[in-house]
Amino acid sequence: MKKKYKVIFWICGIFLAIFLAVNILIAAYAPRIIQQQIQQNLKLKTSLGKIRLSLPFTIILEKLEIGDLASIKKISLSPNLVALLFGKIVIHGLNIVEPVINLEQSADGKFNLPSFEQKGEPWVIYLTSFNLRDGKIIFMDKKVTPEGFAVIVNKLNIKVAKVALPITSLATNFSVSAELLSSQGYPFGDITFSGWLDYLAKDLDAELKVKELEVTKLSVYYGNFISNRKLSGATLDLNSAFKAKNNALEIITNFNLSKIVYQSSGQQPLTELNLVKDALDFFTDADGNLKLEFKINTALDNPALSPKKIRDIILKAAAKNLSNQSPQQLVDKVASVINKYKDLGKELKSIFRQ
Repeated sequence: MKKKYKVIFWICGIFLAIFLAVNILIAAYAPRIIQQQIQQNLKLKTSLGKIRLSLPFTIILEKLEIGDLASIKKISLSPNLVALLFGKIVIHGLNIVEPVINLEQSADGKFNLPSFEQKGEPWVIYLTSFNLRDGKIIFMDKKVTPEGFAVIVNKLNIKVAKVALPITSLATNFSVSAELLSSQGYPFGDITFSGWLDYLAKDLDAELKVKELEVTKLSVYYGNFISNRKLSGATLDLNSAFKAKNNALEIITNFNLSKIVYQSSGQQPLTELNLVKDALDFFTDADGNLKLEFKINTALDNPALSPKKIRDIILKAAAKNLSNQSPQQLVDKVASVINKYKDLGKELKSIFRQ
């Protein structure tokens, strides 16, 4: 029995000695090799603080910086050694901690993402789980404004993992959450998206939630779609359920726009566009909130969600809100529009004469 324990002891000792020796070699030579490979492929100056191994077999990279594009505090991955013997790259867990990505879109719509130069046959990597923790994306958009419009995606957390049971299932669980910050660093909304997806079967069950989103922070993107009058404040809460079976995707959305405050801009000129935009005010409730429920049917693998289609669906949902308003509310709103356009009849005559 003592002999048996001695053999086990020596095997463990030899394994530990080999592990330490490999760790020393990796720490000494691997950072430089990885830096050179990234620089050659991405054409960006790269630095790596250190690389090490941990038991049972996990590779850990620390303080990776790729030009001005990205900096990552830590990356860890656990490759499957048995799969490597058969020429396959299988990673059981890829973890990225505190990445910071600086993304920019130029005036002509090009992003500052480098092109990856792959020499030879591309690697096929099988990833069983992915975890990104406390990430940040700093997005500068020079396409919408010449000086650049900045939005920060903060506290970005992503988890992706294959469903363990049943074994025959190819479904993948996922969850994404983030906080939106202005260029000054003030939070103006939270977003979460979670559920599961079986892409081969074209099945999906997921939920998107948007909480306390101050929409005026994104006015450069929606323009005057919400209202022809410029908003100084409005808060969006949204809940969308995504359900797909055999590629038929149904999206049911509850949309609530509250705390609507308009800037005082004087009388608007009477045009067909202004009449349509101001008509959105009819759909708000007695508290001035715009609550909508609408459904979108499309395909999971090729969702047809053009801006025009979404606009038409929202306007139809808004029209249904009229049935929930009292006749007096409608009369008051019509009177408000008539008072606003004092020269309504005169302007209409000039329009029809043309």
